[in-house]
Amino acid sequence: MGREKFYVVWRGKNTGIYLSWDECKEQVLGYKGAKYKSYNTKIEAEEAFKADGNIAIVSTSTQLRGRDGNQLTLFSDIAPTTYYKESICVDAACSGNPGDMEYQGVCTKTGKVIFRYGPVPNGTNNIGEFLAIVHALALLQQSNNSIPIYSDSLTAMAWVRKKQVNTNIPRNKSTEQLWKIIERAQKWLLNNTYSNEIIKWETKIWGEIKADFGRK
Repeated sequence: MGREKFYVVWRGKNTGIYLSWDECKEQVLGYKGAKYKSYNTKIEAEEAFKADGNIAIVSTSTQLRGRDGNQLTLFSDIAPTTYYKESICVDAACSGNPGDMEYQGVCTKTGKVIFRYGPVPNGTNNIGEFLAIVHALALLQQSNNSIPIYSDSLTAMAWVRKKQVNTNIPRNKSTEQLWKIIERAQKWLLNNTYSNEIIKWETKIWGEIKADFGRK
């Protein structure tokens, strides 16, 4: 029996989360501008559906707008023809989802690890990606460096834009450490500004993101 997947449809005949490709296919085939993606866990799918639903897909990368009309000038969820070697790539890994989570940032040009954090129990990949982006932003701000940051998680990028994590992970004794880290990152976003562009890493074009933990 194949591995279970969850299919998120943001744009289609009917939006939502579907449990099979056949159900998903019915909603997206023949629908112009359909937007959908598969996830390995229900939590990831639910987080992605809630976080990414108002990100506009556009054909040029200079400016994005959400469905509410607000400009999203620091984010790009389309594929440029090349990537900036002078940049930071971030990625997260999770032993189970939720499970022991860690994240890191590396120099895109050399692959050298710039920072690494974790493991922290009861996290998710999306939470790790969010924390990694904020960690990179804070580090670059300290050195007054405006190079871009790459992430392969649209969900994490949306959370950074909203300055708010939208997760189903409950807050209790076992997750208190994780939530304290999340709150610290959210507070940083609320109290700081930055000029770094946060760009979607396109795995199909460039291969695995340079910060990948290589545990697939």
